Amino acid sequence: MDAVNTPAPGQPPRPPGKPPLWARFMEALLKPWIEIKREPAEAPFDLDRPICYVIENYGLSNTLILDRACREAGLPSPLAALPGDPLGRKRAYVALSRRRAGVFGRPRNRSHSDALSRLLMAHRLYPDQDVQLVPVSIFVGRAPARQSGWFSVLFSENWALVGRFRRLLAILLNGRDTVVQFSPGVRVWEILGDDMPHERQVRKVSRVLRAHFRRIKTAVIGPDLSTRRLLVDRVLDAEPVRKAITDQARRDGTEYLDAWKKAHGFAWEIAADYSNPVVRSASFALTGFWNRIYDGLNVHHMDTLKQVAPGHEVIYVPCHRSHMDYLLLSYLLYSRGVVPPHIVAGVNLNMPVLGPILRRGGAFFIRRSIKGNALYAAVLGEYVAQLVSEGFSLEYFIEGGRSRTGRLLPPKGGMIVMTLKAFLRAPRRPVVFQPVYIGYEKLIEGKSYLDELTGQPKEKETVWALLKAAAGILRQHYGKVAVNFGEPIFLDQVLAVHAPDWRERNAANPDEKPAWLNTAVEDIANRIQVNINRAADVNPVNLLALALLATPKHAMSEADLLAQLGLYKKLLAALPYSERVTVTELEPAEIIAYGEKIGVLTRTDHPLGAVLSVEGETAVLQSYFRNNVLHLFAAASWVALCFQNNRRMSRSGLLRLGRTIYPFVQEELFLPWDADGFVQRLEATVDLFVAEGLLTMASEDDGGYLSRGPGQTDEVFRLRAVAHSLQQAFERYFIAITTLVKNGPRTLSSGELETLCQLTAQRLSLLYAPAAPEFFDKTLFRGFIHKLREMKLVWIAENGKLDFDEPLTAWEKDAKVVLGRDLRHTIAKLSPEAVSKVAKSRGDEETTA
Repeated sequence: MDAVNTPAPGQPPRPPGKPPLWARFMEALLKPWIEIKREPAEAPFDLDRPICYVIENYGLSNTLILDRACREAGLPSPLAALPGDPLGRKRAYVALSRRRAGVFGRPRNRSHSDALSRLLMAHRLYPDQDVQLVPVSIFVGRAPARQSGWFSVLFSENWALVGRFRRLLAILLNGRDTVVQFSPGVRVWEILGDDMPHERQVRKVSRVLRAHFRRIKTAVIGPDLSTRRLLVDRVLDAEPVRKAITDQARRDGTEYLDAWKKAHGFAWEIAADYSNPVVRSASFALTGFWNRIYDGLNVHHMDTLKQVAPGHEVIYVPCHRSHMDYLLLSYLLYSRGVVPPHIVAGVNLNMPVLGPILRRGGAFFIRRSIKGNALYAAVLGEYVAQLVSEGFSLEYFIEGGRSRTGRLLPPKGGMIVMTLKAFLRAPRRPVVFQPVYIGYEKLIEGKSYLDELTGQPKEKETVWALLKAAAGILRQHYGKVAVNFGEPIFLDQVLAVHAPDWRERNAANPDEKPAWLNTAVEDIANRIQVNINRAADVNPVNLLALALLATPKHAMSEADLLAQLGLYKKLLAALPYSERVTVTELEPAEIIAYGEKIGVLTRTDHPLGAVLSVEGETAVLQSYFRNNVLHLFAAASWVALCFQNNRRMSRSGLLRLGRTIYPFVQEELFLPWDADGFVQRLEATVDLFVAEGLLTMASEDDGGYLSRGPGQTDEVFRLRAVAHSLQQAFERYFIAITTLVKNGPRTLSSGELETLCQLTAQRLSLLYAPAAPEFFDKTLFRGFIHKLREMKLVWIAENGKLDFDEPLTAWEKDAKVVLGRDLRHTIAKLSPEAVSKVAKSRGDEETTA
């Protein structure tokens, strides 16, 4: 080992902070091309102790960038010698790897740093040395920029160790987006081991520093996922997959190799092929795309995500309303310095051209159904387990598909099950589920949703259909988009509720499916949906849809519309649903002007006052945007609905019925309260309605009755508009109850009741008023019947029919509160005739599910 070089007697060391002449000359040449952002703003190390900077790879550009960043921050220069010059090269930095020209100029890396070795030896030989190591990460071209050219994204920072020419191009194209990140300093004495041989000590320190640089790089530009083939090999080599391959070979009566090839095909079909240059290119392309079709992207509560994400495995679980969802979220995260997640995508999107781009952007493709395919399920489960164990963030939509009605769909727990199993197998990092609400003012898929809701089959995704749609999209504007991050859900906290001793049980029986797994999955799925709704954004289109769809012709006078919008905003402000709900700051008059501007509202001038309306397909589509925020007005709608067919009602009766109906409203709208909490919400709503003059409260001596005004007063008009938003949902419940009670116990099966309720709802909408498409959605009736069974209000009798007793009969008597006389009469008249038709048509297809 070389002796430590010390300054000659009488020669002072080079003044700190002053680079040599050649360095100043080179820096002057590069200065126009480089703009440095330092992180953090304040030095995270001791300035009173000698500093030796550590960079990952040697390069002239890295040295010059580091020196300039230090001088701009007032830090000691890396190009000036440390006291005593322990490095023996009149420098104050070391590089872990050093390029040397290989064959044809290809870069070749050294496995260790001689300078680092000399520094460690100096501390062994000269105890008065006390240098601190400060790791510094340098990234050229990390942050996306509007002014960047398409060509420049190809030379942005990535995991590849590039040559001098490529580095020069990267600086020329992306040097103005250079980030220099200083890490906290560590004293050399703190990492030296007295009883460890020097060579081993050098390798250990180098390994620790490389691991540190890898963590920083992963956080800044994302994980190194260029090794898709290696990931697939790890999946196929895992014990669960090997066992599934053996079982598949036995079932097929083939060789193990044949089954292995089938598993390999599944893994290759699934696996993502993340490419940072592609992600960077997509970010550049999408910036222009968003600016072309949207008027703005509003993001709220992302700061809480950045506080939670470090040290956690983040699972993003957004609502699913458009194909734009995953593009928007990934773009948003990347542009704000958060690594984009791996995205679960349907295999239908793995089409030519688009599929490879999505795959390199982090998408991995899964089949819609894996039932009966044990080998595919094993490969998919192991792939997810590999991603979770390696700490890669994930994104999936637990609704299973895009909502066609604007409501959150009932969650599907398949991906949550895979996530939990992966975590239980290798609980290396705590898992957090991050709900995300995405709200639009116009939908790109609006027309196709209308077609599907009217019974037309869903169009198959093809490249040509995509190109045709893209041409039409670029010719239109779709208003603003809101992305709200909801309250995170920590898996550890959920497991503490359902299985406090899960670690011990898991260690004892790692391959056994826990008895509590399904319950925990249902709990997580429900919490996700609840927290998505608790982060809703109320935009002007939502409020206009709520107001105008409450009228038979979807029209209001301007004065009435202003008053109704004002009432909605007052309800949201006085009775906040959640601290994460955001509401448009526009005043009612500004909301109307905005609706006209984006083509949602039609104004008809009239001598007695302007009339504002939504017409044609636009009117039908508005039900989608109304449904986005229905849950925010559940309590207000119930209070108002109680006075739809009643002038007078006791406060206690209103609260009693509200408590009775709440479990079904909660199930459908994913509301956050328990029954007592909902009753408190009803109490506060009643008080607000009384304060606003919409209801009057009699004295306690008069029984504490609530009453509304007569006839066609403005107050009654506003009450009816508030009631309408959820009127059809409440009517749907009582349609099912009334139909079941009228036909008697042990008469209808679950399937017959679903069909009969659907037919009745369709008939009612034809007779009285156009209804929202979900009014006669069979799945909503199915969910209601399932909740009745869960609450033991109905059960399956020996003959496979639904049985019930007095509590349900009492419900039927309360139907008159919600259902008007005409509706009750129609239900009573339709039911007996329809039952016989349904029973005859269904025959052996009856279901008792």
